Amino acid sequence: MDKLDLLQGIGKISVFVSLLLAFFLFTVKTENKLANRLFAWFFIFSAVDLSGFFIDTVTRTELNWEIFRATACLFEMPLFYLFVLAVCYSDFRLQWKHLIHLLPFVVVNLVFIPGIYLNLDTDKDTFLSTFNQLPEIYFIQILIEFQYAFYIVSVFLILKKYRHIYLENYANPSTATYKWLFQITCVFLTAHSIVALKNLLRYSGYREIFLWANVLVGSIALFITCWFIMKALNHPELFRGVNSKLKLTKDILPEVDGDKSASTNVQNDVINSQISTLKQYMAEKEPFLDPSLTIQELANQIEIPVRDLSVLINHKMDQHFFDFVNEYRIQKAMNILKDESKNQLTVLEILYEVGFNSKSSFNTSFKKYTNLTPTAYRNAS
Repeated sequence: MDKLDLLQGIGKISVFVSLLLAFFLFTVKTENKLANRLFAWFFIFSAVDLSGFFIDTVTRTELNWEIFRATACLFEMPLFYLFVLAVCYSDFRLQWKHLIHLLPFVVVNLVFIPGIYLNLDTDKDTFLSTFNQLPEIYFIQILIEFQYAFYIVSVFLILKKYRHIYLENYANPSTATYKWLFQITCVFLTAHSIVALKNLLRYSGYREIFLWANVLVGSIALFITCWFIMKALNHPELFRGVNSKLKLTKDILPEVDGDKSASTNVQNDVINSQISTLKQYMAEKEPFLDPSLTIQELANQIEIPVRDLSVLINHKMDQHFFDFVNEYRIQKAMNILKDESKNQLTVLEILYEVGFNSKSSFNTSFKKYTNLTPTAYRNAS
């Protein structure tokens, strides 16, 4: 099997797997249907893009398809960007303003129509030999690179904000959604860097190296798609969003400070009283035993406005709500591990008892506070 046959085989398998995953995402039952549909369309356009590995531009219909395929890739990153928003924020909905993401595709096709579609009546061989040297082709490739850079940076900024909001408002130690989306984005960045290098080889004159680079890109695309399928099947809980209307503490601090008209001493007395009340409530009522505790629920229990409680913990006590709650969980776990009468309890039983819901997150948090694993701490006590 030569390089072209291998490339076509990989391309066909990649397209099939991409469409299969899209079908799965369209049909699987989930609360976050919008995220699944956006991701499904992402894979459909990825399949269109990958079809270039095995479709020969022989007829006029195939030439038209090749031109559409070259521009359709401009849908991929906007769809991925919207997918990340839909996964991160449970209240995200598509709006008319999101049509602005179609602008690059529209602009490119307005350029392509006079520059390429009207030239299809020329000799086919002449057209194909000069296709990659057309100014319009240079334009679209440069636009794709700028578009990719814009969306990849935007996605990283979304994930950064999502992580901060999550840590400030939720006590569930599972951050699998953030980690998965971060992994996907890093994989896309790496894969696209390889594609960009491959495209440079197109103009280098090293055809053999360019063909092998295409084989590598096709293999990477197939591997990434299969990886997504395994993730979707084994980790359906990854789609967990937060409310996009939640504000970061740094964004509401000016509002809170502006509401304060009393003297600094009075403010400090109020803050110290609130901190004392909060710590007493945490020690006596142990709300941290609820694995899904949120700052909104704790604010309702302790009868403090959620905005004030967020500022109190995240700013005045200089802790994320996530860390604040986990500290109480770890302290209770330490007491259980030191209690000789509870030696029969396994580490797994203890972590569930104190409010954790996974062994990995418990071990990570425990070692962060004690520099020891739970087992090592029990043996040393």
